[in-house]
Parts: sequence; structure tokens; C-alpha cells
Amino acid sequence: MRKWIFGLTAVMWTATALSATPKKVVLDIENMTCPACSITIGKALEKVPGITDKRVDAKAATVTVTFDPDRTSIPVVARAITDAGFPAKARANGG
Repeated sequence: MRKWIFGLTAVMWTATALSATPKKVVLDIENMTCPACSITIGKALEKVPGITDKRVDAKAATVTVTFDPDRTSIPVVARAITDAGFPAKARANGG
């Protein structure tokens, strides 16, 4: 019985891990003028559940975000950045 429960738990864990394939999006950011802007955007993204990685490029005025699509979405990510004072728009091809 114990082996059966362990096996079922392992199968469920594997299915959960496979279903949560991370997505990546690149957003173009307006009004990003200095390194402090990057900090503000980073802090705004820390509040969004499901974001696993973020890279803010002040020179290119972009943010690349990796996220769990089961926990958040591109519009939610863009809204968090926009609400922080930096209008954000996802690139049409996602990257």
C-alpha cells in the first residue's frame, strides 16, 4: 500500500511540474530614463505571483520576464509595470 501511495504521489508531482511550463515575454517600456527606474520596475514585478525571472535593460528600455502561465499572464505583468509609472507593452512575437 505504501508503494502505491508513493507511486501515485510521484506521478501527480511529475504531471504538475510538466503542466507548468514557464513562458517568456519581452516588454517595451516607456519613461525608463535611469538605473533607479530599473529598481522600481523590479520591485513592482516582485509583487506579481508566478514570476520566476526578470531582466530589466535600461539602455534598451525593455524588460524580459519568465513566468508561470498558471499563476499570472502577460496583461497582469504589463499592468504591474504600467501601474509603477512605466507604460509597458508586450512585443507582438513575445520576444
